[in-house]
Amino acid sequence: MSELEEFKEEYISSMSELNHKIENLEFIKKFSGKNDKENAIITIHSGAGGTEACDWVQILFRMYAMFCKSMDFNIEILDEQVGDVVGIKSITFKSDGKYSYGYFKAEIGVHRLIRNSPFDANNKRHTSFASVDVLPDIEDDIKIEIDKKDLKWDYFRGSGAGGQHRNKTETAVRIVHIPTGIMSQCQNERSKSQNEQNALKILKLRLYNNELSKLNKEKQLSESEKLKINFGSQIRTYTLQPFQLIKDHRTNMETGNVDKFLDGDIKKFIIEYLKLGDEK
Repeated sequence: MSELEEFKEEYISSMSELNHKIENLEFIKKFSGKNDKENAIITIHSGAGGTEACDWVQILFRMYAMFCKSMDFNIEILDEQVGDVVGIKSITFKSDGKYSYGYFKAEIGVHRLIRNSPFDANNKRHTSFASVDVLPDIEDDIKIEIDKKDLKWDYFRGSGAGGQHRNKTETAVRIVHIPTGIMSQCQNERSKSQNEQNALKILKLRLYNNELSKLNKEKQLSESEKLKINFGSQIRTYTLQPFQLIKDHRTNMETGNVDKFLDGDIKKFIIEYLKLGDEK
């Protein structure tokens, strides 16, 4: 190989590396929000659809868990309420990794599933809904006063997996902030005191987010508005039958590879949503 050819290869390699670094810098710029670099606390609630909706929550949680794995984010389940028949009624988990909140804030809203029901003897088509709420894990950085008299504490037995201790003793904790009606719950730790700490932490974050919403409704709308979990409010539709298509209604981005998407390959959709911030 001549010196000229060697120089050409080295030049092409250097330019490729430089372009890759520039692309990464451009992408990081999209995480310009105050809390984008923080860890995230994600809650998925089942909506309209009964058993179907609970199964849908479980599918979404698996999707997010696999996304976290692909990003080298660690996850910790803080609370899980299992469905009466199958699936999960509600789950709260923490994603621990740089820019976790920056990524997951793109998932806030209602997610709609359309498929032939595996729980319907006639295999009829069903529509199910689940809502995703995301908070930045910034408890140590916020200052919010909570009067103990404004809190209602409830203790109950945990449900689901966890062993006899968790299921036979009242270690699960639910806290209601009486003036606002905002609630948090934790039951996944064996220790009641640890569940209390986690529930209080989540309540504090939700109260803080609620205050931000009051101070600047327009700026905080996309991250704090609680949408009704049914028709007409979804941010994304996942159609499995009669055809396969996932469509984000905010960006109009689509994919027919639903299996890959539900296996956690959602980053492209998140990036496309983050681009909307560049256009505003």
